[in-house]
Amino acid sequence: MKNQPVAIVTGGASGIGLAIAETFVKSKIKTIVIGRDVKKLKAVKLKLGTNCETVSFDLTDRKGIPDLIKKLTKKHGPIDILVNNAGINMKKPLIEVSDEDFDHIIGTNLQSIFTLSREVVKYMLPRKKGAIINISSMASQYGIPKVIAYTASKGAIEAMTRAMAVELSPEGIRVNCIAPGFIAT
Repeated sequence: MKNQPVAIVTGGASGIGLAIAETFVKSKIKTIVIGRDVKKLKAVKLKLGTNCETVSFDLTDRKGIPDLIKKLTKKHGPIDILVNNAGINMKKPLIEVSDEDFDHIIGTNLQSIFTLSREVVKYMLPRKKGAIINISSMASQYGIPKVIAYTASKGAIEAMTRAMAVELSPEGIRVNCIAPGFIAT
């Protein structure tokens, strides 16, 4: 479809991300689902059909993100919508969370969003249009025991969203954040 909007949904092979991807496909938006689980990605492709492309990529490979976005935009055109949904959680008491545990959560949930958004925005700016939706969590709004790194990452996502929105809105790029509570998926 010519001039069809293009969206990326990270973590779109299950849960909230899959629901977003399904809605986009039904709305005739070319949807690129990025995830790590090849088996889940194959099932999503089967379920959503030709208006969906799946890409197996580990977003903690931040050095690979610029090339990934370059390849996707070359194939599909500029990205109109980016949904930063991918995230991981770990339940451990504070005193048992190692620096490596903390870094892994921050790398996946926060740093990958920064890098992915930066690279997609490079293609949105010349067109002066686009939308970025970051998925946070109600965990950022109130304390939940045993999810210190997750909570920190989601609070940082909300702060980063505000900074991105202020900087990018004059350029025609909307940046918003959704903070869902517990959802049965």
